[in-house]
Amino acid sequence: MSFSDSDSSSSYGGDYKNFKQISRDRLLIEMLRSCKTGDSKATWKVLIMDKLTVKIMSYACKMADITDEVVEDIFRRRQPLPSMDAIYFMQPTKENVIMFLSDMSGRSPLYRKAFVFFSSPISRELVSHIKKDGTVLTRIAKLIEMNLEYFAIDSQAFVTNNERALEELYGDEEDSRKGVACLNVMAARVATVFASLREFPCVRYRAAKSLDATTMTTFRDLIPTKLAAGIWDCLMKYKNTIKNFPETETCELLILDRSVDQIAPLIHEWTYDAMCHDLLNMDGNKYMHEVPSKTGGPPEKKEVLLEDHDPVWLELRHAHIADASERLHEKMTNFVSRNKAAQIHGSRDARELSTRDLQKMVQALPQYSEQIDKLSLHVEIAGKVNRIIREIGLRELGQLEQDLVFGDAGMKDVIKFLTTKDDITGENKLRLLMILAAIYPEKFQGEKGLNLMKLAKLPPDDMNAVNNMKLLGGAPDTKKCTGAFSLKFDIHKKKRGARKERPSEGETWQLARFYPIIEELVENLSKGELSKEEYPCLNDPSPTFPGTSHVAAINHPPAAHSMRSRRTPTWARPRNSDDGYSSDSVLRHASSDFKKMGQRIFVVIVGGATRSELRVCHKLTARLKREVVLGSSCLEDPAPFIAKLKMMTAHELSLDDLQI
Repeated sequence: MSFSDSDSSSSYGGDYKNFKQISRDRLLIEMLRSCKTGDSKATWKVLIMDKLTVKIMSYACKMADITDEVVEDIFRRRQPLPSMDAIYFMQPTKENVIMFLSDMSGRSPLYRKAFVFFSSPISRELVSHIKKDGTVLTRIAKLIEMNLEYFAIDSQAFVTNNERALEELYGDEEDSRKGVACLNVMAARVATVFASLREFPCVRYRAAKSLDATTMTTFRDLIPTKLAAGIWDCLMKYKNTIKNFPETETCELLILDRSVDQIAPLIHEWTYDAMCHDLLNMDGNKYMHEVPSKTGGPPEKKEVLLEDHDPVWLELRHAHIADASERLHEKMTNFVSRNKAAQIHGSRDARELSTRDLQKMVQALPQYSEQIDKLSLHVEIAGKVNRIIREIGLRELGQLEQDLVFGDAGMKDVIKFLTTKDDITGENKLRLLMILAAIYPEKFQGEKGLNLMKLAKLPPDDMNAVNNMKLLGGAPDTKKCTGAFSLKFDIHKKKRGARKERPSEGETWQLARFYPIIEELVENLSKGELSKEEYPCLNDPSPTFPGTSHVAAINHPPAAHSMRSRRTPTWARPRNSDDGYSSDSVLRHASSDFKKMGQRIFVVIVGGATRSELRVCHKLTARLKREVVLGSSCLEDPAPFIAKLKMMTAHELSLDDLQI
């Protein structure tokens, strides 16, 4: 038996690999392939996982990657296979260890040998418990801490699976036990990201802000501070236990919470990815697609996944919905024009292609069936999204939302909109009022808030979502506006825009103005200009760490963006732009760009990250030539975010909530 931490280089061959590729390689090469040695070279093995590790594996790998393993649930009754070896990938919990010992102890164990991999560090007590059974010890081929306990939901994003973080951290402050437990889990899981990538971060976090010396700092104010401390404790243990763990800083970590930007989860984000998840009834990344029946009957429903393995999705997901629609039309038109059979069996105008046309094209061009299927899928999705946008009058609402955020509209505009637009859904009215509350909190004092809800014809329980936003609000920054805002009632607040206006050149798509606050923060961090008072460093970086002044410029393009000028969004560039972060450009230069990458930047947001924040991380990766990895408790879409806010405990506003 060997007991050790997993020790392998994160590069696997020397070429630069992104965050998700490294996670995948660790599971497939470092874990599964390492078990095919010595007298265990037999192809087939049983892979036993718990509920969490099954998800870890499914996010990082495809089912096709593990065809040599029979996958089993550790808590299900399993058939004895005494001639086969078993690979256990599980959390180091008492329940899992008991199940493992039950499988492998006695005269008739379920499997011949066991290769045991824990997703995070195991306690000494559980190790002692395993060592007590001598018969089990002789059957353990490996006992290793993999230290990989996160869901790699994107090539540059992970979540810690703390879906209830908002409720547990920002709910009733009288009981912080759930909050502390939540932060402990998050800290341990975020730390495994750095263990997996063999990275040692310079840890920055959003400091608690107090109004003055007499104001008590609350548990909510200290969430980023506490998480930073928890991650740091785990990293110190890794430094002492993981072989070849870096001694000095190799990357930067910025820890934030949802209070840094409350508008991002609420405002309509106009990219293809965000619109799909916002407007379509999707289950995660699953979409129900209608395909032509092979027997000529009515269309059949087929479940498809909108994920990285779909090249069309990968190219268009961060494009503006109008841009994505145009590109899909061009792709289908080009395909039809290049194939005579397609012209014969389908309409010459891609916009007029029917389901039956596509079926005939697939029959006439079987070699292109996969390509036609992908294109037709996205043509259908984009068409459905655009139809919903028209039906619910979303463009006008979206314009008002962004005008509010940039200070170009105010209370009168919202009242006029609510009184003249009868076709707006209740959810969209609520989102508009929540954005308004974030910018004009004093408008929701007492009867004012109730009158606004009545004007919008919203039920009383929707007011809970508005009121509970104050639980996420940090204290306002009296020195300067960083884009963060508070729901403390400041009747003297003059600056109403929650974002700074940034003039841009030749913007081609409407509703592309909004940007999440982390875009500004990450740029400043990368340039060494992030305020050390507002975002202090937990560990003093070593002198050689490129986090300040002269060295920071090495990793950045020479033309830095002004903090006062609005950057041009991806979809606002000319179509032939090779700006390095448009979808086509990223695909063309991905391999060469990653070879020239500087040190990674990790941004962790407690309380849920948004799709706009994920988009920004991809964009900044190419712009800064540094891989920007987004981490969070979960990935939030607007509807579930609002539902969680409604469930949070918020007491009636009192005089203590007012800042006069």
